[in-house]
Order: sequence, then C-alpha cells, then structure tokens
Amino acid sequence: MERKLMCWDPTISTAEMESNGNLSNGSGCCSTENFKRVFYPIVYLIIFVWGILGNGFSIFIFLQPYKRSTSVNVFMLNLAISDLLFDSTLPFRVDYYLRGSDWIFGDVACRIMSYSLYVNMYSSIYFLTLLSIVRFLATVHPLRFLHVTGIRSAWFLCVAVWVFIMASSAVLLKNGSEVKNNATLCLELNLEKIDKLKILNYIALVVGFLLPFCTLSACYLLIIRALLKVEVPEVGLRVSHRKALTTIIIALTLFLLCFLPYHVLRTLHLIRWQGRTCGDWQQKAVVITLALAAANSCLNPLLYYFAGENFKDRLRSMIRKGPHGRQGQSAGFLSVCG
Repeated sequence: MERKLMCWDPTISTAEMESNGNLSNGSGCCSTENFKRVFYPIVYLIIFVWGILGNGFSIFIFLQPYKRSTSVNVFMLNLAISDLLFDSTLPFRVDYYLRGSDWIFGDVACRIMSYSLYVNMYSSIYFLTLLSIVRFLATVHPLRFLHVTGIRSAWFLCVAVWVFIMASSAVLLKNGSEVKNNATLCLELNLEKIDKLKILNYIALVVGFLLPFCTLSACYLLIIRALLKVEVPEVGLRVSHRKALTTIIIALTLFLLCFLPYHVLRTLHLIRWQGRTCGDWQQKAVVITLALAAANSCLNPLLYYFAGENFKDRLRSMIRKGPHGRQGQSAGFLSVCG
C-alpha cells in the first residue's frame, strides 16, 4: 500500500507537483526546485560548520570548572546542546537537496529530520525566553524571586521545556518518506493534509512563537522602565543591568531575524495555498525564512559570549591553564549541574 507523505517543511518538490498534474512548462515550480537545490546546500553547510564549532566549543566552556555557576549557565548549556543536536542533522538535508530531492537514508531518518527541526526551533525559543525572564527577575527583583532563579529551579524548567516540546512535536514522527517517480521524497508538504497542517500551524504560532515573543517584549519594556528609575553613575550601568539588557536585546534580535519571518511566511503560505498554483515568489521566500530559522543554531554562541554568565572568565581561565585545562572538567559539569 502506498504511503502518503505529510511533512511540515512548507516547500514543494517538482515530483510532487508532477504527480498532481500541476506542473507545466515554464511554471515557477522548476525555478523553486532549482533554487532549493542550490540555496539549501550552501546555507546548511555554512550553518553546520559554524554551528558545530560554535556550540561544541561553547558546551566545552560551560563544562569547565569554575568557582561559581548560575541558572543562566544552565539555560545556555541546554540551548547549546539543542543547537548542536540539530546541527548534526544538517548534512542529511544537504545530501537530500544535492540529489534533487531524493532521500537515501531510510524512513526512520526521514521522520527524525522534521522532528529535529521543530524541537530545536521551539526549544530555542523557550530557552531564550526563560533566559530573558531570569535576567529580568534577577535585575529588577533580585531577592523576591531568588528561589526561582536558582540552579535547581533552572534544571527543573529545562527538563519541563524538553518534555513539553518533544511531546508536542511527536506528531511529526508520523511523517515518513514516499517513493514517487523513482525518487524517495522527504521534507515535503503533503497536499492531502493541508487542513490539518493549518491547525497545527496556528497552535505552534500562538504557543510556540507569539506567547514567548510577547513575554520577551514585556521583559524588555519592564527592564527599560526599571533602568529609567535607577540613577546611573558616571561609570555607566551596573554589570547585572548591562548583562540583562544585552541578553534581552540579543534574544529579541534573534526572534525578529530568525523566527518572526518564518512564522509569518509559513502562515501566509498555508493560508494562500490552493493546490493549483506553484513556484511563486512566496515559495522562495519561505525557503529563505526556513534557512533563517535554522541559522539561529549557529548565532546563539554570540549570546553566550556577549551576555553569558562568567563565559569570558571561563574562557580566559581555560586559556591560562593551557594543556592542563581539561583537568577537573568533571568538576565543571558538577558546578553547572549544581
């Protein structure tokens, strides 16, 4: 019995359109497919290299022994792990598009591809939001919410995020590969499940993006209001205020650059999709915004460096130790685990 493909990546392959009789000579589908074949491998390879290096190195730094660790380190460590796991799947996507949308790695691996993308995307969104909330609380109400910003609470929240995101994304594990026209398709939009995809998209849009984005924006406005009430000395803002502001600004920038365009274009694409037209500018725009969403995994190390708690100190400490910097690494892990 022929299996029907339902995968959430909102791009459409030439083979899919041919099978539905929607491809005509000179239509936009060929240009969209060719665009994907060139664009995705280049961008995914860049993200893979920078992501593996940046996140792998960041995890190594977070696990270095240090005298003091905070909840910020815990959230950033989990964010880096999420990004590293996703980056490790990108070579499979590169191979798929280089082969002209032909999947050779089996049905199970195909199911994992879309699942890993959305687990990483929404876990990143929630970890960035939690980071901003903790920074806000530690700056504006440092004593009142001391128990909330502790390491034990941070690990509890991280586990809750992992469980929630992985469980809510489990529906994507039903999406398998499909053989059509001597090619095995993966990472394609299922035309027969468009109504279900619209419902899933609205849920993800509200719970996975709008709610965290509004929370992040509120933290930014509240911390700005709090800083306006503080008499700033000549030397500038306090370190804690500066780090809180830097964290929220970088997180907002990542939201606006990586996540907002993708969620807007994905929603418009699903609303406008009629199953009769193909290959317009909007499809190429969705391809670009999906790549931007994936690029978040290699941009997060900038957050660790500029806003991380003791990240620079840990890095300098590791450099000073030189060849002996690995000693006590297990102690560093225990310090992060609290």
